[in-house]
Amino acid sequence: MSAPRTILFICQHNAGRSQLGTHLLEVIAPGRFIAASGGLKPASEINPIVAEALHEVGADTTGARPRRVTAEDLATADVVVTMKPGLDLPGAVSGRRVEWQFPDPATWDLDGVRGMRDDVSAAVRELVGELEGERHKALRADDSDL
Repeated sequence: MSAPRTILFICQHNAGRSQLGTHLLEVIAPGRFIAASGGLKPASEINPIVAEALHEVGADTTGARPRRVTAEDLATADVVVTMKPGLDLPGAVSGRRVEWQFPDPATWDLDGVRGMRDDVSAAVRELVGELEGERHKALRADDSDL
């Protein structure tokens, strides 16, 4: 059995959008992927409204700390998800790159963040389904070689 693939979520401050992606992946597909996140200019803390919206769906953000995404992160992630198009990343992406377009929820209230949380959740579910479908196809192809 192969190691879980790493999915890296990136946004500007690693306080909202990328935190949503990372924590929702952990809720949706626990243990099936390694979830990571980073920002280009990290904030000092996760947005408390985002944390509250994540707690509502069972995500634990108590250890979440915004951090800077590195060239090494980009080189080692299997999938890099940018939460807005056109981010100037600090290095080359060696895996698959996916661009999503979500607005910055920095000044939003809880109802607004809940809506974004649900939209990000749907996108994460779709990505998980796609990636797991690819893995199942690869496993079937390996089995046919026996």
